[in-house]
This record gives sequence, structure tokens and C-alpha cells, in this order.
Amino acid sequence: MADPRHPRRFTEEFKRQIVQLYENGKPTVEIEREYGICHSTLHRWVRGIRNSGSTRAADNRTPEENEPVELRKRNRQLEMEVDVLKQAAPVFARK
Repeated sequence: MADPRHPRRFTEEFKRQIVQLYENGKPTVEIEREYGICHSTLHRWVRGIRNSGSTRAADNRTPEENEPVELRKRNRQLEMEVDVLKQAAPVFARK
């Protein structure tokens, strides 16, 4: 079993090759056993390639799923700006 602290990384080319094997009719069980890929990972790659042509999660999100990601990113940016202003306030407050 894979170490959850160090997940395996697969190249886009490898993922496409695995999906091609699946599309050509190779049984799912054989692919999973031969390449050590879990069932859900294989089907996520297949679904991604079919839907958007990519296995990247960011490419396969709907606009509704992207909204919270964008909001968190914007929130982080604003928090950093506030921190900078808090540090600068004493400098500008001096008379």
C-alpha cells in the first residue's frame, strides 16, 4: 500500500497511456493490479479525459466548484495586504 505521507506522482503521459489501455478494452482489474493504481484513481482519470481532455483536477472543475477555490485565494491575498498595512501603520502614524 502506498504511503499517504508521500503520494505517488504520475505524469500526464502515463495517465493518458493508462486511459488508452482502458479504452482499448483491457480489464480494469488487470490495469489496477499491473500498475498498482487504485480503482477510483483510474476512473477519475478516465472521466477527466472524456470530459475535458485532461486529468488535472483544476481542469475538470465546474464553475460552481471553482468559486470557493477562487474566494479562498482572494481571501488569502487580502489577509496578506492587511498584515502589511498593520505593520506600516506605526510608521505613518508618527508625527
